[in-house]
Amino acid sequence: MYFSLITPAQGREREAVQQRMNGPYADHQWLWQLFPALAGTARDFLFRRHEVDGMPRFYVLSKRKPDAVHEAWQVQTRDYAPQIAAGTSLRFELRANPTVRHGRDGKSKRHDVVMEAKKQLLSAKGLSRWADWNDDTRPALYSIVQQSCSAWLARRSERMGFTLDADSLAAEAYEQHDDPSDRKLQFTTVDFSGQLTVSDPQAFAAALAGGIGHAKAFGCGLLLVRPVG
Repeated sequence: MYFSLITPAQGREREAVQQRMNGPYADHQWLWQLFPALAGTARDFLFRRHEVDGMPRFYVLSKRKPDAVHEAWQVQTRDYAPQIAAGTSLRFELRANPTVRHGRDGKSKRHDVVMEAKKQLLSAKGLSRWADWNDDTRPALYSIVQQSCSAWLARRSERMGFTLDADSLAAEAYEQHDDPSDRKLQFTTVDFSGQLTVSDPQAFAAALAGGIGHAKAFGCGLLLVRPVG
């Protein structure tokens, strides 16, 4: 595996920013250009876009070593084969697409966990619209995001080889994305951060390599970790 940091080339920052103003759908297609063309090859990389001082940068984890994509960007790549023992504590960051699958009207599909939590709260109040809940018992959106998304990640943590430190866990920056050219391309993202402890090194290595959750083609799922302190 390879881990790459892709940043604007010095002196060409404006050009780089202009290239990457079209959102996660275009980012995915653009990043495909990093890799040599192989007929029939499925997507074999995870990525995360991060803004630093208004400048985009990309973290990319891939099975193949990337090539330079454009003169306005520089690619720094290193081998990635972490050996992490059970009991190791790590700081982590994760942009994910928290969903739950269930059926309605005879059909099974994925639903945003935040919207599902709001529907359950409304049902308990006997209401049908969020705007109709106008007293001081209505919870703030950030509270619903924190609770529902933290529970979503906690449910996946055991089989992915880690436990979460509940006191440090934050679920923030809830955002809905849609592609104006294709209404079917809609998803939500949440940014997680906090501390975890590795419980099963083999399962954790698989989570690092394969990512967590869905919408991986659109910049979700890459688990970024670093030593505590």
